Amino acid sequence: MGERKIRVLLAKPGLDGHDRGAKVVAHAMREAGMEVIYTGLHQTVPSIVNQAIQEDVDVIGLSIMSGAHIPICRKLMGIVKEQDIGNKLVVVGGVIPNKDVSTLKDIGVSGIFPGGVYFDEIVKFIRENAVR
Repeated sequence: MGERKIRVLLAKPGLDGHDRGAKVVAHAMREAGMEVIYTGLHQTVPSIVNQAIQEDVDVIGLSIMSGAHIPICRKLMGIVKEQDIGNKLVVVGGVIPNKDVSTLKDIGVSGIFPGGVYFDEIVKFIRENAVR
């Protein structure tokens, strides 16, 4: 019996209505052998965390194009701590200015992938850091 695939929950929080990039990233992760659950648009942060728990994922991935990455990630990491699921790798991608990377890391986000990052870099990071 083979090793279990890495399970990724990929979510679009908030009012952001642009999900083409998230769908392409989901496809790249599937091509790399990961199991991806895409939640669709307009998800609330509590709903994302609940789905991550229900689906027993290894990774919570957020795709944020709206510029609200800091408050969304702050809220998500707070709920992750409350729910005691800090073993899940949290990554975020989208429109993220370089000046915000250190703030996101301080909040507890492990992987930050601004637009233009190669898919191989995302996949490699997840493979090296996801706890299964």
